[in-house]
Amino acid sequence: MESHVTDLHKDLIDRCKHNDVSAQKAIYQLYAKAMYNLCLRMMGNQMDAEDCMQEAFVRAFRQINTFKAQSTFGAWLKRIIVNQCINQLKQNKRLNWHDLPAEPGSTDSMEEEDTSGISSDTINLAIQKLPPGSRAVFTLKMLEGYDHLEIAQILNISVSTSKSQFSRAKDLLRAALTKPVQS
Repeated sequence: MESHVTDLHKDLIDRCKHNDVSAQKAIYQLYAKAMYNLCLRMMGNQMDAEDCMQEAFVRAFRQINTFKAQSTFGAWLKRIIVNQCINQLKQNKRLNWHDLPAEPGSTDSMEEEDTSGISSDTINLAIQKLPPGSRAVFTLKMLEGYDHLEIAQILNISVSTSKSQFSRAKDLLRAALTKPVQS
């Protein structure tokens, strides 16, 4: 069964390399929902998420001949999606907190953080305020479940950069979410 799925993807990708519109549509349908959810988490609103996703798929189909199956097609596509989101955020100049250094003494675990009194909307807003690189790593690690090696491959960065961006994201989120609430 597993090889059938792989063969199907290989066939679709090969057909996409020959500009087969029906194959492109099939690939889009296979990946659109997951990629849209990633875009939405990174961009913070539906309109920007839809724009980024569409532009990323166009870019992917234009660059499909560069896909060499060294990673999964999904990982290759996700790298394009994440980079498109980061580029769009930079272009929109929606880079918040980009000059803040990470706080010393950060840990690699958020389990001890008490977020029980914080709404998911507040947490999502704080994530949206992260610098694009930190947001991308945080999203891939905490929300998508990738490890640092996989994130490094997806974003074409080193494992140590992935770890430091993740640590920075946690420090910034911790600071944003532990500010005293004004009544």
